[in-house]
Amino acid sequence: MTFATLLALFPAILGFVGVQSAGVRTMTIEQQIIMRIPVRPWTPPHRIEWIEHKGPKCIPADAIRGASLSGSDHVDFLLVGRERIRAELDDDCPTLDFYGGFYLKRGKKADDRVCAKRDSISSRIGGECEIRKFRRLEARVKG
Repeated sequence: MTFATLLALFPAILGFVGVQSAGVRTMTIEQQIIMRIPVRPWTPPHRIEWIEHKGPKCIPADAIRGASLSGSDHVDFLLVGRERIRAELDDDCPTLDFYGGFYLKRGKKADDRVCAKRDSISSRIGGECEIRKFRRLEARVKG
């Protein structure tokens, strides 16, 4: 084994293999899976209108590449392949400060999916909201 090969394997030897691309980080603490999702600031689209359609009950956790704030009670997840899924949050959701990102707390069932009515979003300062449902978004150019 050459020195370069050994050097390339060094992070894996130390256990630094759980990091995902595009800024999404996953960690397991006391058998609880928490994902830190980077947030892009919301800017009103000039010519794009998002049309909501029925969404899935769950989305694959490893497909999440980021998130965008789209209102006080929902967050848009940006997925692999430029797909966009809106997470609608509980009505009793406190105002969350998403500055710098938020944490996605997954339920007790560790199945590599993020599911509505099971998983929740937590701000970095402690507020928490359950995901009520997902809506699939389709972009349309305005008139």
